[in-house]
Amino acid sequence: MTKDEEFKSWIEQYSGPLLKKALYLLSNREDAQDVVQEVFLAAYSGYDSFEGKSQPLTWLMAILNRKIADFYRKKYKSEPDIRLNHFFDETGSWKDNDILNDWNVSGEGNELLDNVDFNKTLEECIEELPSRWKILLKMYYIEEKKAPEVSQELNVSATNLWKILQRSRVQLRECLEVNWFLRS
Repeated sequence: MTKDEEFKSWIEQYSGPLLKKALYLLSNREDAQDVVQEVFLAAYSGYDSFEGKSQPLTWLMAILNRKIADFYRKKYKSEPDIRLNHFFDETGSWKDNDILNDWNVSGEGNELLDNVDFNKTLEECIEELPSRWKILLKMYYIEEKKAPEVSQELNVSATNLWKILQRSRVQLRECLEVNWFLRS
């Protein structure tokens, strides 16, 4: 099989799984399709470096992860600072200290994660986060990557990573309170 024939078969076989992961991480179909296209362009250019020590999909997923990190690095640098006036006053103090209080979940606790409706609400709340926060949150909590790895992949300092994760949790908490706990 020639390089072109093999590569065509890779595109047919692996476009779906690559697009699914890219869409999950980017939450935008057009961006995901663009990144997958970049993956195949990079893979075609680097085809000779593929030694076959792993499955082609594993190699393509590694390229996808780098392309997504590049995507967010560019987006992170170009996106304006997120306005946090909703949570903090001009001195940086909490406007509403109630956000620091524990939820009263009436014994629901861990069962919430087994609730399909709660998970749908949680996913909707995650999607409402600013895009540069969303990827950090997904990488750290959902993909369970270590902080140094996330910091390195997205080129953010450890301090900035922790600030973004903390702000993401605050915004998720408020969203869940409004859309789940107060509604229930």
